[in-house]
Amino acid sequence: MSKGILGKKVGMTQIFTENGELIPVTVIEATPNTVLQVKTVETDGYEATQVGFDTLREVLTNKPAKGHAAKANTTPKRFVREFKGLEGAEVGAEITVDTFAAGDVVDVTGTSKGKGFQGPIKRWGQSRGPMAHGSRYHRRPGSMGPVAANKVPKGKRLAGRMGNKRVTVQNLVVAQVLPEKNVILIKGNVPGAKKSLIVVKSAIKAK
Repeated sequence: MSKGILGKKVGMTQIFTENGELIPVTVIEATPNTVLQVKTVETDGYEATQVGFDTLREVLTNKPAKGHAAKANTTPKRFVREFKGLEGAEVGAEITVDTFAAGDVVDVTGTSKGKGFQGPIKRWGQSRGPMAHGSRYHRRPGSMGPVAANKVPKGKRLAGRMGNKRVTVQNLVVAQVLPEKNVILIKGNVPGAKKSLIVVKSAIKAK
C-alpha cells in the first residue's frame, strides 16, 4: 500500500546512530493531514485521495472552500494535494507521521529555491573563457550553433531564470520518525527553502 503526507521543511540537522555514525538529515514537520475527498472512477473518472494540510485563516478563505472542508468536518486548508494508491482512506480521517517508519524509502517533492536571472556558467555549469586582458571572452554563452541553420537551435543553454521549479528527489530513506513532535527525519537534503511545502510519498522505484 502506498503512503503519503504533506509537511513543511524546517531545516537540516544531524543525528548519530548507535555505532557513532553521523547522518545528515532534513527535518520535516508534518502535522496531521486531513482526508478531504476520496475520488473514484465512477464519480471523477480516476482514483485518488485528496489531502489537506495547514489550517487556513477564515479571512483568507471563501464559501466553496468552507463547504468542501465541512464535508470532512474540518477547516479549510492552505495546501490541498492528491495522492494515488492510499487505500482505506476515508473522508475526515487523519494521516499522521507514524504511517511512516524508519527505513522506509520515499520520494520527496518540493519547489527549489529561486536564484533569479543567472548566466550560463552558474545556471548550466559551463566553463568560462580565459580571464587574461586580451581574451575578450570571459563569461559569455559560447557558440549559437552552425551558420547554415540561420537560427539558434532549440534547447541551447543560455542565461535565464534559475530555480523555483518543482523537483522530486527519489529513493531517500526515512532516518527517524518522532510522532510526539509530528516530525519526520529524512536522510540527506531535499529541495526547497525553509517553511516551504514538502510532499513525502512512497518511492515508486524503490529497490
